[in-house]
Amino acid sequence: MNIFVTGATGWVGSAVVAELISAGHTVTGLARSDSSAKALTAAGASVHRGELDDLDSLRAGAAACDGVIHTAFTNISATTDFAASSRADLRAIQAMGGVLADSGRPLITTSGTGFLQRGSLATEESPADPAWPIALRIASEHATLALAGQDVRSAIVRLPFSVHGEGDKRGFVADLTRIAREKGFAACVGDGSNRWPAVHRFDAARLFRLAVEAAPAGSRLHGVGEEGVPFRDIAAVIGDRLGLPVKAIPAQEAQGYFGFLAAFAGLDGPVSSAATQELMGWKPAGPGLIADIEAGHYLAG
Repeated sequence: MNIFVTGATGWVGSAVVAELISAGHTVTGLARSDSSAKALTAAGASVHRGELDDLDSLRAGAAACDGVIHTAFTNISATTDFAASSRADLRAIQAMGGVLADSGRPLITTSGTGFLQRGSLATEESPADPAWPIALRIASEHATLALAGQDVRSAIVRLPFSVHGEGDKRGFVADLTRIAREKGFAACVGDGSNRWPAVHRFDAARLFRLAVEAAPAGSRLHGVGEEGVPFRDIAAVIGDRLGLPVKAIPAQEAQGYFGFLAAFAGLDGPVSSAATQELMGWKPAGPGLIADIEAGHYLAG
């Protein structure tokens, strides 16, 4: 297959490109800059110039390929306009999905587990929590699933809070490490028993490849390798590797310490991928989150 990949030079997308090529597929990657185009060429992919706001470019890229993997999305940070990013994501999915309608070709989009209702282990069928701001992204899920009724083999891959691995410079754990350095200690909210789901970057990439090859239309897939890593364990290993103390802070101090990550730092969001693993024959095999931090991958900088 020739797969059109958006976000092809991003943290997840670049791993997806490598996974697809190693499995014998060809890749056409969306590139909005010369540096991105150069990186794609070096990876062995073809280049399609454009960006998410250029819907005609997205349509052309999707039309020329056998399927689409859509990983592009603005990183969540203190400066992100999440509502605007979510609207752009929805428009991109609708544009590419319109081209693929009545073709039976696959469209695999990316979502997250952060908006699922909490209080118990979330599954692929768990509903969204409409009170959580990140639930704005649910519109993209609905648009993806609706395409299954238009003869598009559409599926969603939900990724957890941490997609970790060597070279991660912009993910949540990289931010936690930077904050600990700046503050002089690693922290957890309360007793830190809240849990973060996680997946290794290469495991996530393999799931995207399996999805574009064979996911049934209308699938919700969970790219989760670890159902829930206690946040206190994350804080403890960051503190240990940096030689810093670890402190429990009350919820009212979380904003002052974590900044924009305060909403996530105390969140208990365990997530199962059991149904995905059974459906897709996907077995996460990469190192766990704690092992990756212990290996020193987050200490540079």
